[in-house]
Amino acid sequence: MVPLSMLLPFTKPTDKVSQHQSLRRSPSSETPGSGSEKSDSSGFKAILTDFRIIFERDPAARNWLEVIICYPGFHALCLHRVAHWLYKHEVSFFPRLISHVGRLFTGIEIHPGATIGQGVFIDHGMGVVIGETAIVGDYSLIYQGATLGGTGKESGKRHPTIGNNVVVGAGAKVLGNIRVGDNVRIGAGSVVLRDVPTDCTVVGIPGRIVSKQGKGCPLEHGKLPDTEATVIRSLLDRIEQLEQQVKELKNLPRINQENYV
Repeated sequence: MVPLSMLLPFTKPTDKVSQHQSLRRSPSSETPGSGSEKSDSSGFKAILTDFRIIFERDPAARNWLEVIICYPGFHALCLHRVAHWLYKHEVSFFPRLISHVGRLFTGIEIHPGATIGQGVFIDHGMGVVIGETAIVGDYSLIYQGATLGGTGKESGKRHPTIGNNVVVGAGAKVLGNIRVGDNVRIGAGSVVLRDVPTDCTVVGIPGRIVSKQGKGCPLEHGKLPDTEATVIRSLLDRIEQLEQQVKELKNLPRINQENYV
C-alpha cells in the first residue's frame, strides 16, 4: 500500500531565501555550462533536482505521482542521464538505443553525448532536439519545439553552450558552436546564431538583443518585447506625419491665391 502522505500535493520549501539561492547562481562565479558539467555527474541527485524543479516552474503540477507518470520532459531527462552515463563510459549502441526509445515515447530527442545540468525543466517537450555536443546549464527552462543544433557537418564542438537559468522559448532555434550567457531569455520562434552575453533578452530572426535585464521569473515569458510590432508602429506614425505634411503643402498654393485676390 502507498502511504496517503505520498499522494498529497508536493510541499514547497518555506525558506524563500534558501530556495532563491538554490535556484539562482551568480553569473560571475561560473561560465555558461560549467555548472552543468559539475552537476551532470551527480546522477540521482540531478534527477531529484529535475523532479523538484517541476513544482517550482509548473503551476499545473499537483502531486508526485502525476509528475512521475505524466511529464514527458522528466521522462526524457531521466532516460538521458542513464544514456549519458553509458556514453561517457564508452558503451556502444545502448546509449543511442535509450535515446531513440525516449524519443519514441516522449517526442524529445536528446543525444547521449549532450551535457545537461541539474534542475532543467523541459515544458511539454514535443519536438525538442538537443545535439551531441550541446551543453545546457543548471535550472534552464526549455519549451516545446526548441532546437539546440548545429549549422553544418563540421566535427568537434558544433552545438551551443547554454548558461544557467536560461529560458529557451517555444520553437526557438539556437544553432552552432555559440555561447549563451546566464539568465538569458530567448523569445519564441527566434533563431540565435551568435553569442549572447549574460542577462540579455533575444528575439527575432536572426536573434537580436532587445534588453539587457534578463533576470526575473522565467514563467513571465509572455512579457518579452515585440520588436517587430514596435518598428511597424513607428513606420506607421512616420507615414501619418508625411501624409499630413503633403496635405499642408497641397493647401499652400490655394491659400496664397486667395490672399492675392
